[in-house]
Amino acid sequence: MDFNSKNTLPRYLFIIIPMTLVGLAVIGKAAFEMTARSDYWERVRKRLEKQQRDIPAIRGNIYSADGQLMVGSLPVYNLRMDFVIQDPSEKAVEKRRHSRDTLWAAKKDSFCMGLHELFPEKSAKEYMQLIESHWTSRRRNLLIARNVSYIKYKQCMDLPYAKAGAIATGFYAEPVPQRRKPYGSLASRVLGTYDALADSARNGLEFAYDSILRGVNGKKHLEKVRNRWMDRTDIEPIDGCDIITTLDVGMQDAAEKILSRKLAELDAEIGVVVLMEVKTGDVKALVNLVRTAPGEYREGANYALTALWEPGSTFKTASMMVALEDGVVKRGDMIDTGNGTWPMHGRTMKDHNWIRGGYGRISVDECLMYSSNVGVSRIIDNAYHDHPEKYVDGLYREGVGVGFDMQIPGAAKPNVRRPKPNDPYWYKTTLAWMSIGYETQIPPIYTATFYNAIANNGRMVKPRFVKEIRKDGITYEEFPVEVIKERICKTSTLRDIHAILERVVNDPKGLGRKAGSKLFKVCGKTGTAQVADREGGYHSGRSRYMVSFAGYYPSEKPRYTCLVCIKKAGLPASGGGHAGPVFSELAHYVMSQGVYKEVDAAFDSTSVVRPANHVDEIIATARKLPMAETPDVVGLGAKDAVELLEARGYAVRIHGRGRVVGQSIRAGSPVVRGKTITLELHMPRTP
Repeated sequence: MDFNSKNTLPRYLFIIIPMTLVGLAVIGKAAFEMTARSDYWERVRKRLEKQQRDIPAIRGNIYSADGQLMVGSLPVYNLRMDFVIQDPSEKAVEKRRHSRDTLWAAKKDSFCMGLHELFPEKSAKEYMQLIESHWTSRRRNLLIARNVSYIKYKQCMDLPYAKAGAIATGFYAEPVPQRRKPYGSLASRVLGTYDALADSARNGLEFAYDSILRGVNGKKHLEKVRNRWMDRTDIEPIDGCDIITTLDVGMQDAAEKILSRKLAELDAEIGVVVLMEVKTGDVKALVNLVRTAPGEYREGANYALTALWEPGSTFKTASMMVALEDGVVKRGDMIDTGNGTWPMHGRTMKDHNWIRGGYGRISVDECLMYSSNVGVSRIIDNAYHDHPEKYVDGLYREGVGVGFDMQIPGAAKPNVRRPKPNDPYWYKTTLAWMSIGYETQIPPIYTATFYNAIANNGRMVKPRFVKEIRKDGITYEEFPVEVIKERICKTSTLRDIHAILERVVNDPKGLGRKAGSKLFKVCGKTGTAQVADREGGYHSGRSRYMVSFAGYYPSEKPRYTCLVCIKKAGLPASGGGHAGPVFSELAHYVMSQGVYKEVDAAFDSTSVVRPANHVDEIIATARKLPMAETPDVVGLGAKDAVELLEARGYAVRIHGRGRVVGQSIRAGSPVVRGKTITLELHMPRTP
């Protein structure tokens, strides 16, 4: 069969010509949209860009070691009205506007009355005038109410007019993340500060673990579906992880209250307490109080980590450890301290009782028991004056002066000087004064770490503030105990130091008697140092002192180490007399909480001991109750109680700290949604 080209060519042209015309039309239309209508599409693009918004991730919570919520993310809401209808079609705008105007005219009276009942700061008439003045000008984002709780937000959405939904009415709620601290300012310097509006963590654990707590925001945009604009999620948010700290709410609260009372009594300037668990280095309480007004104190700078203070006589323990370790002195040796003064290379070293004639000849033990400046400085100067580097090497060998990183940023490193060849600032008197805690600057946390190592059989562990990171209740990361030095000295030296520190507190002549207890033995060392005044000197105006006590307990089986520092002006100034009682009262509180099961029998029948709380059983029982009944939340912590009550529609108000001891609405009574229930919380009184 012959190929007939005359019939084929017209067929090809019949197909090609229409396709070419369609292609030219598409190109022409595209060129028209890109040129003549470019302004319109640019407006659409910008509007869609604005419509894409973040979906904020929920910031993680911070918990205490015993599971109490210390910082949490609880959103509040800003209620707004948007009078601008967004739609590319002008006909759709007019149709939606007419529908909204009609709905508003029908529901405005009841809607404004409902707003007045929920937010009585404005009358219904004032709400009406406010809304309608913005309505006529078609303005955007009128603020109706700020920082509204979830309960009131839900009530607002049930009001007439608002029930029709945000797209139909323009009335919507803008969630505002907030960080809440159920225990107020408790441990605020350790926990840190987070500004939700600025989305900025400023200090403490909030800053150190900001990237872990904050999570990752998601993305959403408005999309038109069947003539309705709806939110469409592009990227799901990833909520932040939770942090489990080493803090104990009860111990922290007791430490703050005990210290603040003593500071007010002394009219002191600054007070610091560090309470550590011996085996782990877990910081159970960290207090940094500063005077804001006579008798008033609040958390100030994190002095426990950042302050470079001369440690004073608590440093004598480190000096004596070097001397005992090097064998330049033994416990039975006698030291002549004269009449309380001793010439030291052109200067005079004095004991605190030099006016009363000093101590004369005393033993090595008594040098620390009496905190003799002359005794300790003579031992160190006689042994190391010609080779001071050996003394300083000994300090570093036992961990004093060794800097390390901490979980909270901004911590200072100790400044323990090393002698250098031809050092013009290393004087003949430097070694003697250095041995008793001057010419050396050490942050309090390092002093506590050193004494904790003595309590821990010579094993120095790093202070720990965070134990683990959790996500949805599952452990994401754990922070193990970190060892700085396996052994700070020989076992024999450690045994000698332990025995001396026990005598400091428990011997009738020891200066640390007021830090002790009749119920258990305490080991420790007093400290009193004159510190520079505000002008940087020691002799202008009224003298200022740093009084301190560092120790651990119980002596037989140490479990906790504690350091107390108080900065005050004027005499008297006594580490044993002023810081010692704070140490003792806090130690009694810890013991009374049943931390040490093996010593419960040592307490008499009047001791205040916190009873066991069967929290899991209480929660399980409450959750089985009908949602229409008010649960019994007595015995629960604030977080669990609020969760159960808000689930039933109550607005919860909290008074006090600790566990729930009373509720304003009787358990078992019918639930009234939106009603406020007041919870009374109580922390056991310190003994």
